[in-house]
Amino acid sequence: MNIINRNMKLIPYWILTTILLSSCGNAEEQNNNAENKNYCVEENFRSKIELEQPKMQLVTEGISLTGAIEPNPDKVIHFVSLVSGIISNTNFSLGDKVTKGQVLAELRSTELSGLQSQSKTIVSQIKVAEKKLQSLQSMFDDGIASQKDLMEAQSELEVLKAEKERINTNLSLFSASPEKGVFQIKSPTTGIVTAKSISAGTQISAEGEPLFTISDLSEVWVLVNIYATNVVNIETGMQVNIKTLSYPDEIFEGKIATISQVLDVEAKVLKARVVLQNTNLKLKPGMIVDVTALKELKTEALSVPTSALVFDNNQNYVVVHKSDCEIEIRLVEILTKSNGVTFLSGGLNENEKIISKNHLLIYEQIKNFQN
Repeated sequence: MNIINRNMKLIPYWILTTILLSSCGNAEEQNNNAENKNYCVEENFRSKIELEQPKMQLVTEGISLTGAIEPNPDKVIHFVSLVSGIISNTNFSLGDKVTKGQVLAELRSTELSGLQSQSKTIVSQIKVAEKKLQSLQSMFDDGIASQKDLMEAQSELEVLKAEKERINTNLSLFSASPEKGVFQIKSPTTGIVTAKSISAGTQISAEGEPLFTISDLSEVWVLVNIYATNVVNIETGMQVNIKTLSYPDEIFEGKIATISQVLDVEAKVLKARVVLQNTNLKLKPGMIVDVTALKELKTEALSVPTSALVFDNNQNYVVVHKSDCEIEIRLVEILTKSNGVTFLSGGLNENEKIISKNHLLIYEQIKNFQN
């Protein structure tokens, strides 16, 4: 021990000083590392996040309903044939878009032969009547024929011309094609064929069942089912959001136009009507849709986008941003959710900002950083 003590005394003073300073430096570095445990957003990631400030607004309650797309009945035409016959050819299919005046089918009918025969007969009779009138006019001028005979000849010619006009009108109404010997059935309007009951060889009768149905789908109706438990909550003029399975990421907005006062006997529901413009023809008759009716409550609450929430361990969180190195995971209390907006009952202040884009990545980074 004496030898060790003697050697320790021989250690230069400057070496001891260096050891002490080094120890102090390590202590300071450890303290700095302890203070810099906060997660910071890297510079190259900063442009990939978005900030959102909570808003105070009227609380909106979303009421979930169901419905179906239907064509506007005021813009639907059911075509019924005015003559009997057999369909010889069809030029359209169910679901086709057709234009006004387009030939959709051809019909062979004995009525066409009859009308054409009558037309030829009337033309011949008119020629005879015109010759007769010219002759009587000459005789009347010479004082041979009476005025009564002349007037009778004029009346006979007018009757024949009227009959010819009637026959031509019928032929035009039925779009007769004398060359083919058929009636041409033309589209009475522009729209989509939503029903079809004929094909080549089909025998039809005059004023029987509709041959086809054409609907103008530029405007459609959504018939919403209102069950007894929701009758008190749904009102005319209420804003609604409509979603379909075909377009899950798209919301169609509208308002309840009318609510039926008569219960649907089969479905046991009241029907509400929502009128939607459908210029892109995305909505098809028969589509089943999910409808969310937005009821405004008479109270205000802080709101944030629902997409900005993080659901973890059966709790809801937001990522609060104070600065790029002051980011906090905050537990929040949910009041209600509606139309992509979540209303909070606690956990966040109006003057704070939250990260609403790529917040899940930051949430995981902070958790890993803290662990």
